[in-house]
Amino acid sequence: MKFAVFVSGNGSNLQAIIEAVKSGEIKAELALVFSDRRKAYALKRAKEAGIPTLCLLRKDYATPQSYERDIIIQLKEMDIDFIVLAGFMKVFTPFFIKKYPNQILNVHPSLLPSFKGARGIKDTFTYGVKVTGVTIHFADDKMDHGPIIMQESFRIAERETLESLEERVHQVERKIYPKAIAMFVEKRLKVSGRRVKILEKPVKK
Repeated sequence: MKFAVFVSGNGSNLQAIIEAVKSGEIKAELALVFSDRRKAYALKRAKEAGIPTLCLLRKDYATPQSYERDIIIQLKEMDIDFIVLAGFMKVFTPFFIKKYPNQILNVHPSLLPSFKGARGIKDTFTYGVKVTGVTIHFADDKMDHGPIIMQESFRIAERETLESLEERVHQVERKIYPKAIAMFVEKRLKVSGRRVKILEKPVKK
């Protein structure tokens, strides 16, 4: 299988995925790193790892659909089987999602459905909850909404700072995201409505 990672920023999760592919934990080819921002440091990480990159800007297109159509064309030309979102800050339209149903994985820095959106960690910290964590889910055309693959939680310390909480969340992301991707590649995820069952053995088709 071949997959693409979509990024908008630093790319720490991308780095964890690159290392998981190299070690054989993820038995698939990371064939492309796509970004909607030219200055995303994640693109530099990809180039240093010898992975092809692509950057297309939304402002260069008349409509969201024309933008997404161009991305899809590029993905099809490279025979991309599935997509991994790693800090990609845009929500796809139904047009895009229909092309990759239950084939787009996303990571979110809270225990969904709580604290959706780009400020998940800060909102969690400000609200004062006692437990938080990370969610891996399939992406759909709503923000942080698709079927949940896996979650990992941890208690927030009394003396936690926003900075320390961010680091703890990112550590969990880097630990469990490659595992979820590996299970997808191994066909161990069975989706039924909003429920995702993790199988011991691959799904037979």
